[in-house]
Amino acid sequence: MPFFARGHLIPMMDLACSMAAARPAEVEATMVVTPANAALIATTVTRAAAAGHAVRLLRYPFPDVGLASGVECLGAAPAHDAWRVHHAVDLSQPIHEELLREHRPDAVVADAPFWRTTDVAAEIGVPRLTFHPVGVFPQLAMNKLAALRPDIVRAGGAAGPAVTVPGMPGGKEITIPASELPEFLVEEDHLATWWDRIKAGQLAGFGVIVNTFVDLERPYCDEFNRVDARCAYFVGPVGSPSDSSVHRGGDGNVDCLSWLSTKPSRSVVYVCFGSWAHFSVSQVRELALGLEASNQTFLWVVRSGDSDAPEGWEQRVAGRGMVVRGWAPQLAVLAHPSVGAFLTHCGWNSMLEAASAGVPVLTWPLVFEQFINERLVTEVAAFGTRVWDGGKRSVRAEDADIVPAEAIARAVAGFMEGGERREKMRARAEELAESARAAVSENGSSWRDLRRLIDDLTEAKASRVPCNEDP
Repeated sequence: MPFFARGHLIPMMDLACSMAAARPAEVEATMVVTPANAALIATTVTRAAAAGHAVRLLRYPFPDVGLASGVECLGAAPAHDAWRVHHAVDLSQPIHEELLREHRPDAVVADAPFWRTTDVAAEIGVPRLTFHPVGVFPQLAMNKLAALRPDIVRAGGAAGPAVTVPGMPGGKEITIPASELPEFLVEEDHLATWWDRIKAGQLAGFGVIVNTFVDLERPYCDEFNRVDARCAYFVGPVGSPSDSSVHRGGDGNVDCLSWLSTKPSRSVVYVCFGSWAHFSVSQVRELALGLEASNQTFLWVVRSGDSDAPEGWEQRVAGRGMVVRGWAPQLAVLAHPSVGAFLTHCGWNSMLEAASAGVPVLTWPLVFEQFINERLVTEVAAFGTRVWDGGKRSVRAEDADIVPAEAIARAVAGFMEGGERREKMRARAEELAESARAAVSENGSSWRDLRRLIDDLTEAKASRVPCNEDP
């Protein structure tokens, strides 16, 4: 049961397919989604079924929250209407309860925002697991910072001083400016109200599934298993490049893959900021001019709804720059040998996919936990570096400085032109890629956790007392 965002929907779809493929005779996975979100994963479901894996769709109506017909996820909603998508979570509760009571699955894997499913799962006597689309490093950091929330608010909220995350394992001190903290930690919003309930539901449930692999986040996985879950399953990366991945999450632009094949090895900067955050007209312009001035080859995915580059720009960069509008097959792009760096917003899926592909990153976080993810990449795992440190950064776009074209050009050119620092990050990214491959290969850590998850749920089903019988 995924939340209404592509960054949640796609990895949960990958998880469903992985479980069904791991034990085809034992697992039937049903994705419970609204119609427009179902359309984004329909091709993947069809391919899974053709391979003999029992993956199905169960559609339910998206609640009426005042959005246009067919707008059912954060990436499709205008920025000023994002609150309506979050409101749909509350309005979905009775629908979810009705579906669970009617279909009575053997287990429920619900996205973190759907914490209320814990109670109805207990009512019908089945395990409920929380799925987390972000890693354990940002989760631990947010949990520890949530305990400091009253102090952060008293100190000025987003305008207050930098905050050091207390009690993070591994001996690495993580300090973050208050302006870069998720909004629920510095002011009242929907998540500030939900946070404690989400965590309580998580701890009351059967366990937690996380899209990560242990070697990326050691020793944070050990700490998470100890304090944040009755049982944790680290099963990532759940997505892997394949012929079918070009259709993962929707029909993407596959022409870009042919274009990449005309470029030298490790020569292309892949630029993508996800499906959620919006750029202002001014920032799009500076990014376009910065990529042009870098004199590097680039593939830039422009989010639907963002403004176009300056007039004449595409003609000036023709040949060494390609622009994709809408959706690109990111797994396939990152796996392409021509890609040498990834300029990214630091969304968890992008971070994990870059590490798994062995591609070093240039970090430009925008919203929510992305600034925390950046610390994992640049300070802990050490396979990336920041684009810019020259001004104010903030999770609130209206409070952040515009990143100038000169800084973008300098960062991109400096990274792509080589040097010892870049080579160290590239080597580290390749180490992580090897670890990711090992994790999902037979007897790897994620391979074992996925099968342990299925075994645990099978055992729970066998020991369950039918609802109409007394214990």
